[in-house]
Amino acid sequence: MARLGYVHDGGEVADRIRQRRGGRLTPLDGVLLHSPALADGWNSLLGAVRGASTLPADVRELAVLRVAELNGAAYEWTAHEPVARDAGMTDDQLAALRGGDPSALDDRQRAALAYTDAMTEKIAVEQPVFEALAAHFDEQQVVELSVTVAAYNMVSRFLVALEVGRE
Repeated sequence: MARLGYVHDGGEVADRIRQRRGGRLTPLDGVLLHSPALADGWNSLLGAVRGASTLPADVRELAVLRVAELNGAAYEWTAHEPVARDAGMTDDQLAALRGGDPSALDDRQRAALAYTDAMTEKIAVEQPVFEALAAHFDEQQVVELSVTVAAYNMVSRFLVALEVGRE
């Protein structure tokens, strides 16, 4: 059980979240709705990260899953693994994100993985890591990947601290 109870009715904010999520609230939403203003902002940000980015879906989900793995956010992994599979990621690629053989990833995925690792573990990104990423993605996509990694670090830290989804 999460450290806080789940809010099941959050008025207009909950309605906006349900609209983005196809009619349902997740346990994450239920905890966020203790603060409707923050839940609303979160919904807008994550809606843009997931739905308004030019980043290829496999790269976006690679970043999300790698952050989940590095931060021990099992709920986040479970929520996003099917999305990653829908984006074309294979069993071997998913295993690589858990620390397996990175040769299952293509060059752009390996560059995104190294960038995600640097942002999550070191925060500062060394120039060679950035240059490898920039060789595969335009400036808009670099910004979008950076926001994705930062946003999902926020998500994972929230989930882990409040034990969301530990039922």
